[in-house]
Amino acid sequence: MTSTPANDPAPRGVFVVFEGGDGAGKSTQVALLSQWLGERGVEHVLTREPGGTALGTRLRELLLHVEDGGPVPRAEALLFAADRAQHAATLVRPALAAGRWVVSDRYIDSSIAYQGGGRDLDTDEVARLSAWATDELVPDLTVLLDVPVAVGAQRRRSAAAPEDRMESESVRFHEQVAQRFRQLAEAAPQRYLVLDATAEPAALSAAVRDRIDALRGALPDGLPDGHTERSGVRP
Repeated sequence: MTSTPANDPAPRGVFVVFEGGDGAGKSTQVALLSQWLGERGVEHVLTREPGGTALGTRLRELLLHVEDGGPVPRAEALLFAADRAQHAATLVRPALAAGRWVVSDRYIDSSIAYQGGGRDLDTDEVARLSAWATDELVPDLTVLLDVPVAVGAQRRRSAAAPEDRMESESVRFHEQVAQRFRQLAEAAPQRYLVLDATAEPAALSAAVRDRIDALRGALPDGLPDGHTERSGVRP
């Protein structure tokens, strides 16, 4: 269930997040889900981390596109948390409160996987930092596109854009990220949908739609698409 501050009204929308290693195909699946929701008249917002807000766009440049080596691991974790605090407060929560669905490319679990796993920071500390930054806002559904590191690397090499600072990290880094994502999914199976990202995009999209239909079936009866009071699925 999306959680809120004690004095705030409960969000009415549904919060869906796509997670996974670099090259997993998250952007493709976000676009396909958006198309499907739009065809059904579901009001929704697409966003990403980092960069879902004006401040986030500036932080994204600092985090992913610097040429001097970038921030040290602890500074990196703090910058991601700053982006996430702004994102949750100014975009995600207002959209949910207005009854819209929010579909995000990355959220808290990316910090736990990348900074906690890839950077070898304390995972619990990274999780607590993001929980504090978002005032404990948890997605209703997290779709993990589980891609083998070698496949992700091949896809990135085939892409037109150059690799960013995270994408260009070592194989060991990406393996630790992938392992941490799997551990997170195993610890919260009710919230996660884990998919083999080597499957065809259409098959992956169909699996996401099936899970979304199940999620909608758990919502309170009698409410139109995109205007739910809250999700019945707990993290």
